[in-house]
Amino acid sequence: MIQLNGTAIVLADDFITGDSCKTTHGLIRKSLKFDIVGIVDEKNAEQYPSAILNGIDYEIPVVSSIQEILEKLDASPKYCIVGMATVGGIITPFLIKHSKEALKQGISLISGLHSFVGENKELVEAAKEGGAELIDIRKSKPRNELHFWTGDILSVKAPRIAMLGKDCNLGKRTSAQFLVDKCLGQNIKAEMIYTGQSGWLQGGKYGFILDSTVNDFVSGEIEHAIVECDKHESPDIILLEGQSALRNPSGPCGSELIISGKAEGVILNYGPGYKCFQGFEEIDWELGSIKDEIELIRLYGSNVMAIILNLVGVEAGKEDEIEQQLRKDLSIPVINIMRDGVDELIPIVKNFIEKYKKP
Repeated sequence: MIQLNGTAIVLADDFITGDSCKTTHGLIRKSLKFDIVGIVDEKNAEQYPSAILNGIDYEIPVVSSIQEILEKLDASPKYCIVGMATVGGIITPFLIKHSKEALKQGISLISGLHSFVGENKELVEAAKEGGAELIDIRKSKPRNELHFWTGDILSVKAPRIAMLGKDCNLGKRTSAQFLVDKCLGQNIKAEMIYTGQSGWLQGGKYGFILDSTVNDFVSGEIEHAIVECDKHESPDIILLEGQSALRNPSGPCGSELIISGKAEGVILNYGPGYKCFQGFEEIDWELGSIKDEIELIRLYGSNVMAIILNLVGVEAGKEDEIEQQLRKDLSIPVINIMRDGVDELIPIVKNFIEKYKKP
């Protein structure tokens, strides 16, 4: 993967109430690659990220145009990052408008969309005019750089926990990063294997972009990332960022982390406010029960150790009742990390490390 770093602005079409801007949220919270100096969002100009991200005071201006952000800065940022995962991975009119403005100012564009900005005629012309680059990070690696699964995973000493979800957009990456940071603060050497473009943009050192990888190489890329991480970092624990969900009809995913990555523990992100898989409400494609998901994971050979709640769609005032009922029904920790943090997970992680420690 290309090495990039420097100052950056983020394009986000409704990062507060929209459901496609999780990359923006991640970049606001943390990025080891980029210094985020502004967000372009026409719907939420003059708002602040603290409105939705844990109330933390992120001093990042939100404006309605590239020109406005340039007027606030002493120097032009190096990059403009697409902070959205659009439906179908398309380049929307919003992105065309603001990307062209940035490119003409000499600001290079980074995109993780399925539609490549480097193949869009309008953006190519704007990049030529401004002398900027078009960088598609979702392009597949050359075949000679990809790996088949070999069984080397059996030599890895660090135990693995897969951060899976009942569906997309439930917080798998965010909860993994919260837990990694908390572990490091408790002198537990933790690493995360990223599997999406947001994890790479935030500075992930080990991983790959799963949904742009040819299927035959997915298992091998998972194994390779884990083996390299274990070899070079000697971590106490490795967290594997999940994608989609085991039973999501549009992109079933997660079994690779359990089987090919030998994740013997799972922390499951769950949204009790959702009845159907997101995007498939009209055809009533139901998620299925949380108990069935836990049993499915057991049959795959792993063990759900805790549930992390995403409370979108839950009736106000019912959050505690739902949490306590799930704790009673499932007999495992059920945690609202946006309210309570991940402290309750630390003893679980410590016990897991001891249980699976290899000589």
